[in-house]
Amino acid sequence: MNSVLSISRGRALALCLVAAAGIVQAAKTTDPDTKFIPAATVSAAFAKGMPLFETAGYKIHASRREAPGMAEVHAKDTDIIYVLDGTATVVTGGDVVDGRTTAADEIRGASIRGGTTRRLAKGDVFVVANGVPHQFTETTNPFLYYVVKATAGGGR
Repeated sequence: MNSVLSISRGRALALCLVAAAGIVQAAKTTDPDTKFIPAATVSAAFAKGMPLFETAGYKIHASRREAPGMAEVHAKDTDIIYVLDGTATVVTGGDVVDGRTTAADEIRGASIRGGTTRRLAKGDVFVVANGVPHQFTETTNPFLYYVVKATAGGGR
C-alpha cells in the first residue's frame, strides 16, 4: 500500500472540500456543536503559523514555513496538506537520521536517508500516513499550507 499520495492541483480543492465535509458530517452525527473560525483569526494564524483547532480525533493547523525543517515521524497523526501559496521540496519514507523522541508519539531528526523527493506547489494536496518519515528540505518564503492531522484512534 502506498503511504504517500500526491494529487494534481485540478483535483486538490475538490478533495479538500470532500474531506472537510466528511469531518463536518462526522461531527454532526456525534455532536451538534460546530466550530467557526473567522477570517481574521485564520489570517493571524497564517502570519505566525499556528494551530486553528485541535481535538483528540483531528487537528487543523494554519502552517507557515520560511525555512527547511527537521525530519518528523508522527506515530498516530496522518498529515493531509493543502498548499495555499509557495513551493517546497519534501522528502518522505526512508530512515530518520539521529532520530529522538521529542513528545509523545513524535520523533524528530536531522534528516532522512533513502527517502523519495517531491516538489509541492500552490493547489497541491499531499497526504503522509502516520508512521512515515517526512521533512521539508527547501521552501519559498513563505510557504503556506493547511494541515489536517487525522489521529488514529483519536475519537472526537
